Amino acid sequence: MTNDAGPEKIICPSLRFYKKAGEAVRRLLDEKDLIDRRGKPYSDDTFLCLPLTEDPDDETIRKIEEYVRETADRYGISPDPGAPERIVQTGPDAFEARPEELTVEKILGYSPAYEMIGDIAVIDGKDAENAAGIAEAILRVHPAIRTVLLSEGPVKGEFRTRDLRFIAGIEKTETLHKEYGCRYNIDLGKAYFTQRLSTERARILSLIRKGDFVVDMFAGVGPYSILIAKRAGPETVIANDKNPDAVRLLKQNIEENRVRNIIPLEEDAKDLGERYAGKADHVLMNLPHNACDFLDTAVTIAKPGGVIHYYAMTEEHDLFDGSVELIRKAAARQGREIEVLGKRAVRSYAPHQYNICLDVKIL
Repeated sequence: MTNDAGPEKIICPSLRFYKKAGEAVRRLLDEKDLIDRRGKPYSDDTFLCLPLTEDPDDETIRKIEEYVRETADRYGISPDPGAPERIVQTGPDAFEARPEELTVEKILGYSPAYEMIGDIAVIDGKDAENAAGIAEAILRVHPAIRTVLLSEGPVKGEFRTRDLRFIAGIEKTETLHKEYGCRYNIDLGKAYFTQRLSTERARILSLIRKGDFVVDMFAGVGPYSILIAKRAGPETVIANDKNPDAVRLLKQNIEENRVRNIIPLEEDAKDLGERYAGKADHVLMNLPHNACDFLDTAVTIAKPGGVIHYYAMTEEHDLFDGSVELIRKAAARQGREIEVLGKRAVRSYAPHQYNICLDVKIL
């Protein structure tokens, strides 16, 4: 695995994989801070090779292989016609050196916490003291960013909104965000959205099969539902949210992405049980602060063998066990049992607190 182009080179670990899976793999590697920014990636018609700071661990390689296989299956081709058993390859390689880039971290001397959603950057509240300085650095480094906001608190209320303060640029909360080939109209002041769950959304996508019936109980503006409807070929996606502004944007995004196998609803999620009892192959419960209040409904919706994807905020000392027990009790109330298929700490949310996901089959 070599690349001879370029007068100046760096030698570093590398990752070579089917390039149509590039966006999902890049996001995963970015989350783990594994991409070596000193080198330029290179590609051919089929493969992409990325420079890395170190070799990925076995769990990361496994996830990358899942993304590549899912993408290759969708396009109906072998991910590596010459060596199909080696869909992801690692090893040292030579990359053309990048000229030194200006970064927010270099300007400030430390790494602030912020995310970029469309042309809006949102600074985490913990960096409020220097929000103006951070905003100036972001606008300097990222010319596509037109607005910088400060998050002044956690997501709150039944409509899942957060307080945002304008810091710099153009004063607005509306933007268009692009992710995995989908386009989302977003109003951060009226409906919650985070780019930080993009890799998790890709993971869930990889679990959905053609013809599945999917119920997204807390769909928001549609980042799970629309991605699944557009890319996985499900029979139907029920996309529900109680927030009328979120549903208005959801409907707009359904039209924007030209998907027809979604039914948008504006209902209390507890009312979904009677209508969709025993129908769902997958039930999405992305309401991490209080999804536990809706577990009885989720169990009712899940068909025998259906899977609930349950999100929660948990403490470090009890990441998964307490949540598993809540699901087990909800299933038992309906005479059903469970099988835990997967446990995942999606991201760190606060000191010693994590946003987790459990994939649980309802028997």
